[in-house]
Amino acid sequence: MADGLSIEINGAAHEVRADPDTPLLYVLQDELGLKGPLFGCGLGQCGSCAVLLDGHQVSSCVTPVADASGRQLTTVEGLPELWVQQRGRAAPDPELHPLQQAWIDEQVPQCGYCQAGMLIGAAELLAATPRPSEQEIRTAMEGHLCRCGTYQRIQAAIGRAAAVMAGADAPPPVPAPRPEPPAQSPAPSGRAGGLLTVSAGQSRATGALEVAGPDGPGGPNVPPDAGQIDSWIRVHEDNTVSILTGHQEIGTGTATGLLMIAGEELDLDLGQLRFVTEDTSVTPNSFSTTTSAGICSNGPEVRAAAAAAKQVLLGLASARLGVPVTGLTVSSGVVTGGGKSVTYAQLLGGQAFNTTIPEAYHLSQSLMPGWNGTAGLLAGAPGTKPVSQYRLIGQRVPRIDVPPKVTGSYTYVHHVRLPGMLHGRVVLPAGQRSYGAGAPVVSVDERSIAHIPGARVVRRGDFVGVVAPAEWDAVRAAGQLSVTWADPPALPGHEGLAAHMRAQAAAGQAAIRRTVDTGDVDAALATSAYAVAREYFVPYNAHVPIGPACAVADVRPDSATIYSNAQTLWELQERLAAVLNLPPGAVRIRWVEGSGSFGGSPGRFEAGTAAAVMSQITGRPVRVQFSRRDEHGWDNYGMPQLMDVRAGVDGTGMITALDYAITSPPFPVATYTIEQLAGRPLGEPQQWDPSTDVTGSQYTIPNWRLESRTLPMVGSGYLKTDFLRSPIAVGAAFAVEQAIDELAYLATMDPVEFRRRNIQTAGAHPQANFRWLGMYDVSTVITNQERWLAVLDAVATAARWQPRVAASSLSGDDVVHGRGFALGGTGSGAYSVNYAAAAAEIEVSRRTGRITVQYLYTAQDYGLVISPDGVESQAQGMAVQAVSRLLKEEVKFDRAAVTSLDWDSYPILRFSEAPVVTHTSISRPDITPGPGSEELMPAVTAAVANAFFDATGVRMTSAPLRPDRVRAALQAADAG
Repeated sequence: MADGLSIEINGAAHEVRADPDTPLLYVLQDELGLKGPLFGCGLGQCGSCAVLLDGHQVSSCVTPVADASGRQLTTVEGLPELWVQQRGRAAPDPELHPLQQAWIDEQVPQCGYCQAGMLIGAAELLAATPRPSEQEIRTAMEGHLCRCGTYQRIQAAIGRAAAVMAGADAPPPVPAPRPEPPAQSPAPSGRAGGLLTVSAGQSRATGALEVAGPDGPGGPNVPPDAGQIDSWIRVHEDNTVSILTGHQEIGTGTATGLLMIAGEELDLDLGQLRFVTEDTSVTPNSFSTTTSAGICSNGPEVRAAAAAAKQVLLGLASARLGVPVTGLTVSSGVVTGGGKSVTYAQLLGGQAFNTTIPEAYHLSQSLMPGWNGTAGLLAGAPGTKPVSQYRLIGQRVPRIDVPPKVTGSYTYVHHVRLPGMLHGRVVLPAGQRSYGAGAPVVSVDERSIAHIPGARVVRRGDFVGVVAPAEWDAVRAAGQLSVTWADPPALPGHEGLAAHMRAQAAAGQAAIRRTVDTGDVDAALATSAYAVAREYFVPYNAHVPIGPACAVADVRPDSATIYSNAQTLWELQERLAAVLNLPPGAVRIRWVEGSGSFGGSPGRFEAGTAAAVMSQITGRPVRVQFSRRDEHGWDNYGMPQLMDVRAGVDGTGMITALDYAITSPPFPVATYTIEQLAGRPLGEPQQWDPSTDVTGSQYTIPNWRLESRTLPMVGSGYLKTDFLRSPIAVGAAFAVEQAIDELAYLATMDPVEFRRRNIQTAGAHPQANFRWLGMYDVSTVITNQERWLAVLDAVATAARWQPRVAASSLSGDDVVHGRGFALGGTGSGAYSVNYAAAAAEIEVSRRTGRITVQYLYTAQDYGLVISPDGVESQAQGMAVQAVSRLLKEEVKFDRAAVTSLDWDSYPILRFSEAPVVTHTSISRPDITPGPGSEELMPAVTAAVANAFFDATGVRMTSAPLRPDRVRAALQAADAG
């Protein structure tokens, strides 16, 4: 323990109890309760924990607290005070630093986990370089990673803040600016933001979190009756209203969007609404929250509940005012009629509706969870507000979660602290092994951590963890505990993965299914004017959020309360009940936002399971946070895909046939690592069919075959798999859209015109108008052909596309340029109701093999757009992540285990490498919203690959397009 160590933080002196060598981050979080700096890697690689020491940024995760003694330390919470000091206190104290205000104005954050560190980096930059150039911004911010892909908005925000700090009247234009919204997008709205609360009855302060009391669950942990208004809507005495949704804010703007829908139906301002996020003892079961489906699946439910609630309130107002319902109007929760008025609060504030939702509103318990499009009402349906009267929906409304995320006041699950809580860490081998092998423990030497105060080993079966009262002691114990594990079975290694998959399929080990088989593919290919046949491969990709998995558990003998950012709380409840041997109704899951998870990262189930097991064994609340090594090395990866594509075209430029076969292990896994180690039986994963939406359904194809070859998983040399953004579709588009481009080349046609000629027509083939979500069949309103052409034309216009044959302007220069185009969409299911396209402009260095994506132009037809700025932000982030996965990302593993364990061994796109994204949103008020923005990732991936061919005349068929592979491919082409 330190003796008299004092540090000055944000202008105030603090005595520190921690040992001098304790990393500063743990002191800031655990002793001083600051929320701004966040653990990302513990290695100084990502920037999420950055703070200023005497004006220079340092990584607090690796800087000893002793280094801060006698120096001025500034966190994001102290940026306003820093701005006062920089101005010499010549003006009244500001509420926000100009950077924080610019971050809000530009609506920069998505999950926001990295943004405090980004702001610190920007503050250092502007202190040294008041008016930085584009390149200076990119260089200065290079050490900061954002998995959500917000680089473009960060750059715009820094330019905006620089102008304000320099005293300019208005921000000057900066290079690579955030593109102006398309003409059809509404202008920004001046409405105040709403309030984000984490559970019912909590503080109204944005981002506030009230932890569970000593008695554990607050009520029966079964879904409330979705057929009751009170399960969705609560009116308060201050004329505000809480919306209980069964969904979450995961950095995608879902909370704001759902409040906009409720506000329309209830005629409330956004500032009068509270978003109550998911809690198994409070909110309905609305299935999982995903990046794409939050608004499209939960929006109809919220709309129906709000519309039903308004009718009850109008009935009460009619009785109170003595005016027929038809003579009443509502504005901001005030009902007016007959020269009199009454507020919602006066009618029902603090009271229950006690009303069953009428059958016409299509919202009842029997229809829940509403993941299949069966529950709720579409926009403009009878009983809801006409779309023409919308005043919130379609406006550029600021997100309710952004301000606290840039001021350091937002509560992430990583911040949750309970009385008497222990800090825990899992202890795993460095990198996962073959799925099914687990990590059998041979021995554990508990004496190896005896010198660490309060540290102890927690074990159940092959699950090994450590706990300690102080977090840094738990981290040290996890790193120093001596554990011997059994030797793992062999893996094929990442370099041998494709051959391993091919060999297993050839040996008859794959389960084969055909989802489409029309016409005579083989005969059509044999008689085509031109035909192509290639093998494509994409490797394992990782989720790797900037913030590692974290959860807090308080397990009692007859109950459990878990704080988690899992996207599927009800499934987590079932899994934990099985692990803890408790009834599901005794397990309460309270959702608190974490770092963006992008699907099935370890935060989905692993952290919550580990915390629950440790808490049950110790009898104390336990907080578990994964290390960066475990987050990378024990992820549930996006599956590898080996794809065989054959396609043909006739002499008139019409596609004659497409034959697509995908060979892959299945996803998602049935049993996750911590469950298995703790004794839960292992199961075979489910099997998913190949998508129809990026494997031909964009086009009119008379002879079409789709085949999946699913390999066995358990004990077969594969890694864990789960949903990763745009599952299946990114790889499928990489293959099929390159084949389509190759047909255009052989037919000597421009790639855009070739696609236009072959665009899908109604009834062209089975499943051409396939709809997984029942409410999304809009074929009577508009054809698929019209929607595909709309996105194609939007991108071509934005990119100023000039027709020419691809690779017709090849150059022998060292640095060459190319452009590419692709149509997108995502996998079958929820994603089959959206339409996307992308064009890419790239630069290739033949000498280094480096590909730089300079500009991306994207478009998507969403149906009705609820929040234009929200979909634009997501589109920009999705595009960046797509480029990252194509150019840089591959999970590496040797014969024993995964070796991609940090940001150096699994690099992602950095600030200097990010493209400028110009996005066009196509909003159709007469069509209910579809899923959002994941559909762009396949289009972007394929467009970049096609641009490489245009620049070099060479096809790249294996991802990622790393410099060494690019050089090898170009050298082989030159030699051939």
